[in-house]
Amino acid sequence: MAICFQFQCPLKPITFPSSTTKRVPIFKCKASFSTTTTTELEPVFTSVKSFAPATVANLGPGFDFLGAAVDGLGDFVSLSIDPSVSPGHVTISEISGSSKLSPNPLFNCAGIAAIATMKMLNVRSFGLSLKLEKGLPLGSGLGSSAASAAAAAVAVNELFGAKLGVDQLVLAGLESEAKVSGYHADNIAPAVMGGFVLIKSYDPLELKPLIFPQNQELFFILASPEFEAPTKKMRAALPAEIGMPHHVWNCSQAGALVASVLEGDVVGLGKALSSDKIVEPKRAPLIPG
Repeated sequence: MAICFQFQCPLKPITFPSSTTKRVPIFKCKASFSTTTTTELEPVFTSVKSFAPATVANLGPGFDFLGAAVDGLGDFVSLSIDPSVSPGHVTISEISGSSKLSPNPLFNCAGIAAIATMKMLNVRSFGLSLKLEKGLPLGSGLGSSAASAAAAAVAVNELFGAKLGVDQLVLAGLESEAKVSGYHADNIAPAVMGGFVLIKSYDPLELKPLIFPQNQELFFILASPEFEAPTKKMRAALPAEIGMPHHVWNCSQAGALVASVLEGDVVGLGKALSSDKIVEPKRAPLIPG
């Protein structure tokens, strides 16, 4: 999950009920963001530092609707009130870990998400300076853009008192994802929320966390070949139409994947993760080796 720090001290990490909770919340909001308050907020801190994890999306047959956060890897965002920055604006003062990213906040995932979050909070009188530390390689399939967006959204929110909910933070991140790689939440939602997340609907946006039993451990082995696989290129390989047999198969396997997560069935989860007959066969030729 995305968390925020003040001077390296954790602040209000986003958490969810344990596996013993009977009712799992569904977060709902319209698939567009708007200002949440008419009163301008004052900053609670002068600076914060946030972290958002790597994510694996399109889990098995769950194309565009199933994703999971991965512990350990991720991006950091440092954010501070900066009187030299025009009120209501964001500047990116430093980017480390990648030389390919634009410092223009209008063309940078972290910048776009930060601006979207400021608009939601109705921040008009303060300018912000942002530093991005990339811990994820670009085009790696680990949700690099989502990690930057999630960390930035959480940082802005915490800087001004954490007034936004999880669903609104995901929407701010989606604003970034839409401009970079497409309007899909299966990276940004788990980057913000942590764990497994099901995107139940996009209009309105409905997010359902899938709680893996806490008394069990689950490890992913991530293989990242030494080549970039840009999201736009990979999405261009998708079929325009699918046959009914493959549709039925993928639906049944997606259900099996969700059930396996909730039951802690690691064997069933492994089988479901390798069951896709629609997307992965089309993308496989683009991956060398």
